[in-house]
Amino acid sequence: MTYCVGLKLNDGLVFMSDTRTNAGLDNFSITKKMFTYEVEGERAITLMTAGNLATTQALISLLEERSKAPSERNPTILEQPTMFQVARLVGSTLKEVIEDSRLEGQTSTSSFKASVILGGQIKGGAPTLFLIYPEGNFIEVTDDAPFFQIGETKYGKPILVRAYDPEMNFEDAIRLLTVSFDSTIKANLSVGLPLDFHIYAQDSFAVGAHTRIEADNPYYASISESWGDALSNALAQLPSYTLDPS
Repeated sequence: MTYCVGLKLNDGLVFMSDTRTNAGLDNFSITKKMFTYEVEGERAITLMTAGNLATTQALISLLEERSKAPSERNPTILEQPTMFQVARLVGSTLKEVIEDSRLEGQTSTSSFKASVILGGQIKGGAPTLFLIYPEGNFIEVTDDAPFFQIGETKYGKPILVRAYDPEMNFEDAIRLLTVSFDSTIKANLSVGLPLDFHIYAQDSFAVGAHTRIEADNPYYASISESWGDALSNALAQLPSYTLDPS
């Protein structure tokens, strides 16, 4: 399992992903799930993946091969004119990988499913995010839906819904996402540290701060402990329920 979040702010975009993969309770490993592409001064693009590991690795390998090899540059995410066209390309490539992986005679592709958060900015357009489904179709972020999650989403969503503010700065957004990830990690063993996060500042057209939060990171430990204490204190301050003596 996985947990990834892409968040749209007035100042730009923030991405965070875990790195845990598992093939059973006794077979955990660390795998990168966030990938960046850049033509400095012209575009900066980030992908985060969740789902079947073979599918997501094949997707990234194919996109990178078509982006780097001169003989395979079409289609390439480094040449698409808009983020919408990049989303179409990533979606069609994901669908292609899933179809190519399908077992002979199999009627369902569920074993090979994967989803993607795509975000970034290309000169001439605004920063944006897309959520791309295994079928290759996608939706774009809106003011009413300002963030996307993939993977194990349910445990970390409440804090995002309650505390998100488009005017928050990048530092506050990282704090918010750290709490969301900590809540998920506490509830589900299939999501775990290290965490990768990446910031994209609007109109920078360059990959911004890109950092890995390791298990022994003091900031993460402080956030985890402080958030637990804050929840306990808040619960204690709520009015108690009065049982009906009858």
